[in-house]
Amino acid sequence: MDRGPALDAPAPSSGSHAGSRRGRPPVTEEQRRRQRLAISREAVRLFRDHGVHDTTGEHIARAAGVSERTLWRLFRTKEACVEPLLSVSLEAFTAVLRTWPDAVELADHLRSAYALDASREDIDAVLAVVRLSRDEPAVRAVWLVLHERAEPVFAAVLGRRLGVSPDTPEVRVQAAAVNAALRVLTDDLAWAGPSSGLLEEHRERLAESLRALTTLPSRR
Repeated sequence: MDRGPALDAPAPSSGSHAGSRRGRPPVTEEQRRRQRLAISREAVRLFRDHGVHDTTGEHIARAAGVSERTLWRLFRTKEACVEPLLSVSLEAFTAVLRTWPDAVELADHLRSAYALDASREDIDAVLAVVRLSRDEPAVRAVWLVLHERAEPVFAAVLGRRLGVSPDTPEVRVQAAAVNAALRVLTDDLAWAGPSSGLLEEHRERLAESLRALTTLPSRR
């Protein structure tokens, strides 16, 4: 993995007006999110064009128009630069779960509500990263860690639907199954290559898989 040097503590600013703010205003969380996403797009483009091994942090920083210091402040490794784009698909699915109406089966809700709120370029970039992860263990690790972080959210939604704690083994197993279905079918979508109607097919396959996984016990 390629990462930069440890950051030095910032030097105190000089000036004659004690107590006043100096330098740039603080970066907001939204600005930070946008900057990370912009860097992620450039990193994925370089990874696709030149390979992960031959792309350095310096290359990514230059392409994104930031300093290496900024790059390593925002990302711990060059492979971690794919995280903001990969989060797009997981955030979209998490949003569907959180808005799942009580009187509707998840499969039906998924068909009507699940859409990637991203440009076609970003969707293609996400799928390219998932394809890269087949041969790049460090990239794969980022993808798997993101799924691991999402799983407690899935468990919380399922636990609420079942009326039990999300920490119970039954709910955790169900959440893990939902997570695995999403990951496996996204892998399949990425490895199938570009094709018209593929995203719709992905949504349908996911809906059918989740119908079996999330049917409440009383309805079996």
